[in-house]
Amino acid sequence: MSYYTFLAKTAVETYVKERKIITPPSNLPSELKNRKAGVFVTIKNKNNLRGCIGTYLPIRKNIAEEIIYNAIAACTEDYRFNPIQKSELPYLSYTVYILNKPELVKDINELNPKKYGVIIKTAPIVSSNKTDVIFDGHLPFKSGLLLPNLEGIDTIEKQLSLAYQKGRIEPQNEKIIIYKFSAEKYE
Repeated sequence: MSYYTFLAKTAVETYVKERKIITPPSNLPSELKNRKAGVFVTIKNKNNLRGCIGTYLPIRKNIAEEIIYNAIAACTEDYRFNPIQKSELPYLSYTVYILNKPELVKDINELNPKKYGVIIKTAPIVSSNKTDVIFDGHLPFKSGLLLPNLEGIDTIEKQLSLAYQKGRIEPQNEKIIIYKFSAEKYE
């Protein structure tokens, strides 16, 4: 088990058992203490998804803190699932993604679902005088994110379609901006 997944596992187990947020151990590799990056934590129970939450840009002091807080959020706040229970802890597996900085996509042919994840955001509709944002009844600034190299996602079209669904984005009716990012994956 990598330091990354061990830290996620320890954070989840401590929080579920004791309702405490751990502090990063002092013996972590310097990469976890000195580097900042977006982090996603995926939790599975016997290969069934139980939670996946993260940040695509860093918001904490370092990667270690991003892992701790996102692991706890994945086990308690993923709206698709009930919070993880103590009885599940022995059956959980963890994957940690360290995200590289997102890059604006100018042409969808730049995408490769095996290599890049995607972030799709809606853009405000601006009037012709470029000073007024026009509200068209849709909630502004919706977004959908899909991690790279996910099982069963092997085409750009499928990747974009799922990201649209996650963000409840209607690309035919909304102006969108697409970003790509690569990620380091630790299991």
